[in-house]
Amino acid sequence: MSREPVMLTIAGSDPSGGAGIQADLKTSSALGVYGASVLTALTAQNTRGVSGIHAVPAAFVDAQLSAVLEDLDVRAVKIGMLGDPDVIEAIARRLEQRREIPVVLDPVMVATSGDRLVPESAVEAIRSQLVPRAMVVTPNVPETEVLADMDVDSVDDFEAAGRALIGAGAAHVLVKGGHLGGGEVVDVLVSAGGVKRFVLPRIDSANTHGTGCTLSAAIAARIALGDEVGDAIASARAFLQRALAGAVDRRYGAGHGPVDHLIDQRSQTS
Repeated sequence: MSREPVMLTIAGSDPSGGAGIQADLKTSSALGVYGASVLTALTAQNTRGVSGIHAVPAAFVDAQLSAVLEDLDVRAVKIGMLGDPDVIEAIARRLEQRREIPVVLDPVMVATSGDRLVPESAVEAIRSQLVPRAMVVTPNVPETEVLADMDVDSVDDFEAAGRALIGAGAAHVLVKGGHLGGGEVVDVLVSAGGVKRFVLPRIDSANTHGTGCTLSAAIAARIALGDEVGDAIASARAFLQRALAGAVDRRYGAGHGPVDHLIDQRSQTS
């Protein structure tokens, strides 16, 4: 009997439904993948911002992860919001026992405001323990600056920053250019074998909440389905582009609303 492959997301919860675990599970379902989840934090947030974070203890994160991995045939893991070095160490230790599972690491470190979301000890733990375990790391510009410890002022800096993270052990680094502005969004994939640019027109929309979560989850979902990294990224970016376009006139909340994760299903029934 055939069944959809399993993608596991390890991330925080967004009660407003646009980012974090909720966005990841919506994305996996939209792409035909069975989504499982391990919660690292509960947040109090909505489309206007985050007002509180309640971290899940490392031992219970580990218990969740162990329960899923010992029962489900996980084909890819996406890692999102992390803030505690003990949690990072527990995740790294558990995943080291399952090196056959590809990992997509979305290093959520910097808020839209520019504020650092994680302490320096957590940054160093992510850099030393999770980056070397990652098949793909997907930092935006502020996160790239933190992880690579360098200024990133333009797309011309992406390759050097990506190379720094390759040097830290990542197999592939997708530096995302959405923060740079302009009429196009340029993301740069840096691998040991070369560099590839992905360019799409920027969609003018206020509904951009959870874009990073959605893209990294879509990459992991496509890898779970069997795609090579470059193909997975191209497919995931196309999905996010459709979800952004579909959300332009779909407002949820008073701030930055979510993308339309169900755009493909909605299109089929319209």
